[in-house]
Amino acid sequence: MTRWKGPILLAAGGLACLALWLASGAPNEDPMPRSESRTYQAEGRRMHYVSAGDRSHPLVLLVHGSPGDWTAFEEYLDHVELLQEAWMLAVDRPGFGSSGFGRPEPSLEVQARLLRPLLEKADARGAVLVGHSLGGSVIARMAMDFPARVVGLLLVAPAIDPQLEKLRWYNRLASLSAVRLLLPRALDTSNLEILPLRSELEKMLPLWPRVEAPTIVIHGSKDRLVPAANADFAGRALVNAPVDVRRVHDAGHFILWERPDLVVQAILELVRGAGDAPTP
Repeated sequence: MTRWKGPILLAAGGLACLALWLASGAPNEDPMPRSESRTYQAEGRRMHYVSAGDRSHPLVLLVHGSPGDWTAFEEYLDHVELLQEAWMLAVDRPGFGSSGFGRPEPSLEVQARLLRPLLEKADARGAVLVGHSLGGSVIARMAMDFPARVVGLLLVAPAIDPQLEKLRWYNRLASLSAVRLLLPRALDTSNLEILPLRSELEKMLPLWPRVEAPTIVIHGSKDRLVPAANADFAGRALVNAPVDVRRVHDAGHFILWERPDLVVQAILELVRGAGDAPTP
């Protein structure tokens, strides 16, 4: 049996790599920013983001899922209509891209604090937050912790209901030390923040009444990674915010790229609402 131990571990690692890779969607590509690339320091971390658009427009913060980086929104940063109406910041979440690659931050509360300096760049109108998948979890926490700075939420296939957050076989397999050595670093980083996600979402349960910003939820009915029932949870949890749930029957989890037209439309609605809102 001993002589088969090595091949068995290699095979298990290969299966874990394949499963996680398929679940993650498009692989990360080296960033090729056409916009302005910037960094800032927060709680001892170097954080990276890309800026596009006119600073006089309402701020839109774009937060990617897991794994990923700011390039998940590269198409949006080049969108003519968005550039005419919004100042967009696409951030690398902690542990991804150029924000300490390979050093994940499992706490959603801490992730929200690390992104807060970007909210402070907004003018008196506040910021519209856009989050895909686990990025939706992060912006929800931001809206709970910094409600005065958030004027709109767009949750795209968000992972927000702890009851629906279940670990898959490949998450458990990928947590084994021998398998982690074989995983691409981005997938290992992703798995390390997914493992505690359910408990992080449970901590947020009593905080949902804090959110008052108008919220749009877009979820594909064919999503096999994050159940579409998360959209129903948003409708129940956001008791003090106007919520518009939009189901897309021909889309899956990667609706951010499958139906960018719907996402752009929702961003513009929230941006125009922020622009029309009276400043304090």
